[in-house]
Amino acid sequence: MSIILNLESSTDICSIALSVNGKVADVMENAEGMNHARLMSVYVREIMQRNRLSFDKISAVAVSKGPGSYTGLRIGVSLAKGLCYANHIPLIAVCPLQSMAAHVIENKHQWNIPDSDRLICCPMIDARRMEVYMALYDHQNNEIEGVQSKVINENSFLDLLNERPVAFFGNGSEKLRPVITHPNALFIPDVKTSAQFMCSLSDKAFEINQFVDLAYFEPFYLKDFIAGVPKKLI
Repeated sequence: MSIILNLESSTDICSIALSVNGKVADVMENAEGMNHARLMSVYVREIMQRNRLSFDKISAVAVSKGPGSYTGLRIGVSLAKGLCYANHIPLIAVCPLQSMAAHVIENKHQWNIPDSDRLICCPMIDARRMEVYMALYDHQNNEIEGVQSKVINENSFLDLLNERPVAFFGNGSEKLRPVITHPNALFIPDVKTSAQFMCSLSDKAFEINQFVDLAYFEPFYLKDFIAGVPKKLI
């Protein structure tokens, strides 16, 4: 039996989920903004306490590896590493784009998505201006195109849409909706990053011992961090 603590901090949603054999057993989540530094460790403690678990019962810790918010990823990975080091637990890294794709694929009926092996899933995370972080997955959540940053315009994905249906979702897809009107474009509303969606992927990784090196693992930022100017200095 696998008991995995899943941590998601790649966007403005702070989320912790406990999974047993790949199924969600408990979850705590906050979508009120970047409160990760204040809430993540508190949520971990509360989930452990209310499920009467000690860390010697935890099989692994899984963390969202990015891309996404630079600060959010640093907080999540730092906490995950600390838990693993202190309790001699292996660390699993999960892509938030693929975890969103897993959620959509596992619940296609909820949005009346056609059950077709031609379907392509395109999860998106909002980046700066008209840019998104994205990847492409097939109907079984196998990666077709790796994680990349892309600037959105009216010609984006046109060749792909001419060939097959593409489901767009995630907070970055809102940038695409006004400029893409192709009949093969399917927009799935209200799909956000969540530790709940990591559970099946982290369990599969655990089964094949797909762990990352605690000493050297770092978040996948995709782009260099650019610090903004504090408002009080503008």
